[in-house]
Amino acid sequence: MPAVSQPQQKFSVNFSGHAVQPSRDKAFFKSIEELRYQVYCEECGFLAPDDYPEKRETDEHDANSAHFAALNEAEQLVGYVRLVFPDALQSFPFQTHCVSILDNVILPPPAQSAEISRLMVHQNYRRRLGELPPAGFPLAETPAEAPRANDQRNPSPQIMLTLYREMYVYSVNNNIRYWYAAMERSLARILARMNFGFQQIGPFTDYYGPVAPYVADLRVLEYQVGQRDPALLAWMRAPLAQS
Repeated sequence: MPAVSQPQQKFSVNFSGHAVQPSRDKAFFKSIEELRYQVYCEECGFLAPDDYPEKRETDEHDANSAHFAALNEAEQLVGYVRLVFPDALQSFPFQTHCVSILDNVILPPPAQSAEISRLMVHQNYRRRLGELPPAGFPLAETPAEAPRANDQRNPSPQIMLTLYREMYVYSVNNNIRYWYAAMERSLARILARMNFGFQQIGPFTDYYGPVAPYVADLRVLEYQVGQRDPALLAWMRAPLAQS
């Protein structure tokens, strides 16, 4: 595609995205590990808190990943995601749990792929389930009230877009064409509403909750977003034009 000039419309007016290097940004990555602990251990119960006495969640995939964070206007951490690269066996974390693949699915080359992992938004920036953003970005969002116990919420679309933009720019610059993700059906629907369509490639299984493996081809994603919302694609690609 040709270079896109700086778009006038912004799709995340209250948040900024940043690539994070754990070895360089040690203090900041500590805050990311603390957020991961809050979400995966305390809020969702996916991991046992006793296994993380320092209240910081990390795992063996961190060293083989690219990390991204979203900050609010006060430069507070409000969202996080990582892209996990293939391991020495050319496999991804989701394949340990999602072992079945649907018929006629051909997995893309591992060298051109990465898995979206640990996608999370701070609890104060989540919408109650069913509260999807209205058509027509940008959205002016302020922190939501803290959720009650068992109060499921959808993540802020601004923060989600900020994180996906960071992953997209990184992927284009590093020859990553395919994204894997193990996610709930509700999140897949939210992403589709935001013009980020993923293809389900396997059945649902228990992997930090009931999830199924999905894959997205970034070339297809670019085409779909460009057809449905050209301004969104221009905003996604703007950092590439500026670099």
